Amino acid sequence: MADDIATLRRILKDCRTIAIVGLSAEWHRPSYFVAKYLQGHGYRIVPVNPKYPEILGERSYARLEDIPFAVDMVDVFRKPADVLPVAHSAVAIGAKCLWQQLGVANLQADALARAAGLDSVMDRCVKIEHARLFGGLNWVGVDTQVISARRPL
Repeated sequence: MADDIATLRRILKDCRTIAIVGLSAEWHRPSYFVAKYLQGHGYRIVPVNPKYPEILGERSYARLEDIPFAVDMVDVFRKPADVLPVAHSAVAIGAKCLWQQLGVANLQADALARAAGLDSVMDRCVKIEHARLFGGLNWVGVDTQVISARRPL
């Protein structure tokens, strides 16, 4: 498993196109925070969610195999039981890294990715790791650029 600082730094430096499986278009969801942060730091995000045609100005795809260009990292916002098929797809499309977000740790998917030569990260947040290693982690860990605690009606 890739979890040492040097490896995480290399992954985040080299993987510039990130397919986010389970990305939500709802602004208050963690996947949206992560995608917006990554976009703001020069990464190309590729939404993978059949529910939406577009998220954050990027076309959304139903499956990883539908993406017509190379993807460096597959970032997974799904429950652990759903990750193994995503890992198979990540290998099939030639991704360099399978990243399972905080709370997501499927050991079979991790083993499959590593056996296929991919870097594999489990139970970590891309946004938090990027901010920790490259600067930008603020006092609450999330920069939504919303100052009010009032919810929109």
